[in-house]
Amino acid sequence: MSTPNPFLTLDQQLIGDIYTSTEVLDNLIVLCDDFGSRFGGSPGERQAAEFLQAKLSEYGLAPVRLEPVDYLSWQRGAVSLEIIEPVQQPVPCITLPHSPPAELEGEIIDLGDGMPGDFKRQAAHIEGKIVMASSAVRGKESRRWIHRDEKYGRSLMAGATGFIFANHYPGYGPATGGIGYGAAAPLPGLSVSFETAAFIKRLLRRHGRVKVRLTSSDTCRANVSWNVIGELPGRSRPEEIVLLGSHYDGHDIAQGATDPASGTVCVLEAARVLARHAPELARTVRFALWGIEEIGLLGSKAYVRRHAAELDRHRFYLNLDGAGYRFNDVVLNEWPALQPLFERWSREMTHDFKVDQSVHTFSDHYPFFLAGVPTGGLEPVGELSTGRGYGHTSHDTVDKVGLPTLRDTAALAARLALRLSQASDWPVQRRDAAAVQAALNSPEYQEEETYKASLRAFLVQHGLAAELC
Repeated sequence: MSTPNPFLTLDQQLIGDIYTSTEVLDNLIVLCDDFGSRFGGSPGERQAAEFLQAKLSEYGLAPVRLEPVDYLSWQRGAVSLEIIEPVQQPVPCITLPHSPPAELEGEIIDLGDGMPGDFKRQAAHIEGKIVMASSAVRGKESRRWIHRDEKYGRSLMAGATGFIFANHYPGYGPATGGIGYGAAAPLPGLSVSFETAAFIKRLLRRHGRVKVRLTSSDTCRANVSWNVIGELPGRSRPEEIVLLGSHYDGHDIAQGATDPASGTVCVLEAARVLARHAPELARTVRFALWGIEEIGLLGSKAYVRRHAAELDRHRFYLNLDGAGYRFNDVVLNEWPALQPLFERWSREMTHDFKVDQSVHTFSDHYPFFLAGVPTGGLEPVGELSTGRGYGHTSHDTVDKVGLPTLRDTAALAARLALRLSQASDWPVQRRDAAAVQAALNSPEYQEEETYKASLRAFLVQHGLAAELC
């Protein structure tokens, strides 16, 4: 039996508007085709921020503002990777964002998928070598997401001299992604395609040794990015804030259409229809388009610092990072008291989304989670993918995103925002630091926290920047 829907008329207006408009796809095309990757420090980044600001104003949000974020940007230079033993042959590669300029020769050690167990088994053989690990995020020994940055960090701590990130998907080319901790990275990091990695693996099997020469010339400089913030002020409880967000920056080698722009435009679309059809929201709904997520969640971290005094009044943050190209459920970041409420909303909305509990450290929800704010996101539940697919490659283009899934995601986000703003039976409040740590005390999270503690201690010991999530 379905639950009665007190917002039936508003739901019909929101859904009807979204499903009879192409605005969400039109915005995606502009972001990707007109402004390119929107990578931090690129001309398209500022153009995108101004476009998003103008759109939120056009939709009737007020105030709408750009909040500047100072940071260290990275610019790609020339790079070459040559196999010099047992054959002599250049191979294609790209450097990873924040990789330092380098001139390096060394032997490659292949760590397969680069799971924690792979590093443990090969610990005695890594020092002085260049680690190669695949982009697969799960292995037989670990069902949690093993991020590129963790593989890089484990290579650093084990004494490697460089890091090669090998795409595990054939035909997609190299996969990019940030490394480093608030400054130029300590070790050079590269990415190669599946096919190049397979060639290196064959040489290792046949000859037992592969030596390479790397030359790169990337640079870093001080820069400014922007968070784009717009509001629909609440009528009866305006001091309480419901926050919806997605980052808008992609990586410099691609349009970043699925990740993140599909989520960015769904935030915009939710703002558009709520402003038009739900002007009497009880609580303020704030929409945030974050800058420079891809190199360390820098935009959302800056927001948490800048708005620290009002975080007690943030009822919930809903993260839409790359959410607009797939069917989505709701993943709450270890807030079990909220699960019955969201499950009731699923029945009320006659929208069959699952509700699950999990948290990871690699998107803009995480600074809010660490600050104790109730958080969750639109993600699939039960999908144990091995990686990003097209994401973070040159193939992440507008043609990979469909209008139906954009509409589905925007409609779900708008309807959830409506209920988050209006709900009087809100069973949680902001956590203190001890409660945040308690939420991370499951064995799965402890493994990641232990790794991060070890890396933080290593960085401090060696005088390296240590701003970790």
